[in-house]
Amino acid sequence: MTDSPELRIFHLLRAVTVEYGLRQGEFAAGNGMHATDVRALICLLDAERAETDATAGWLGAQLGLNSAGTTAVIDRLERLGHLARVRDDRDRRRVLLRVEESAKELGRASFGPLIDGTVALLREFDVAEVDAVRRFLTGVRELMAPEEPLRP
Repeated sequence: MTDSPELRIFHLLRAVTVEYGLRQGEFAAGNGMHATDVRALICLLDAERAETDATAGWLGAQLGLNSAGTTAVIDRLERLGHLARVRDDRDRRRVLLRVEESAKELGRASFGPLIDGTVALLREFDVAEVDAVRRFLTGVRELMAPEEPLRP
């Protein structure tokens, strides 16, 4: 039986996600982190790009962790020097999470070639093709994202 073109694309997407997960695992192991720590850093970097305030509660919701699990992740990342807890300038009662520049540099050293290669590959596409890739990936992400974050 021959797969449809759509199923072949789905299997390619799955292969890419598996491969990326393996690279994240290697990065985590090589830098004394858990896989969840890497996911936390990605969430925090995404929040920074979106100019979203990242608190412990927000991070826990993104990762599907309870408060104890979230605190453990934050504590590990802080001990490793990858994360800082900073007071919110607008509300001193709130503590925000910030990824340290050294962690960004570490990530860039590991994932920079993949990022640069992906950007170069996309520059070979015309505007309509890039839009189609964006719409496809956004749609898949929406299919995968639960309406409410999972809670343990």
